[in-house]
Amino acid sequence: QVQLVESGGGLVQAGGSLTLSCAASGRVVSNYFMGWFRQAPGKEREFVAAINWGSGDTQSADSVKGRFTISRDVAKNTVYLQMNILKPEDTALYYCAARYGSDWAQRPSSFRYWGQGTQVTVSS
Repeated sequence: QVQLVESGGGLVQAGGSLTLSCAASGRVVSNYFMGWFRQAPGKEREFVAAINWGSGDTQSADSVKGRFTISRDVAKNTVYLQMNILKPEDTALYYCAARYGSDWAQRPSSFRYWGQGTQVTVSS
């Protein structure tokens, strides 16, 4: 069982930056993947980025490449999403998620554990 708690959301102007944090409690081991997803009103939840907890390897969506960076602090059991050059279209509820496995996945249904979400609003 893994519990996830996100923090760091807020209101920011376009072009600004925010860093989201996701603190994991419970048993997070090397063969876990941690991910960030987002969901805007009226839209489906979409993949943003993921990290292999053991190796630190990452994947990210094309829409955020070059702007968002996912990272983790193993000692703190925390995963981060550094978001730069934010755009109004990045406005969404951002969720942290975790899954146990050996291969990459980007579908929300592949992730078993979810946080409650943190709101990010980017004004133009």
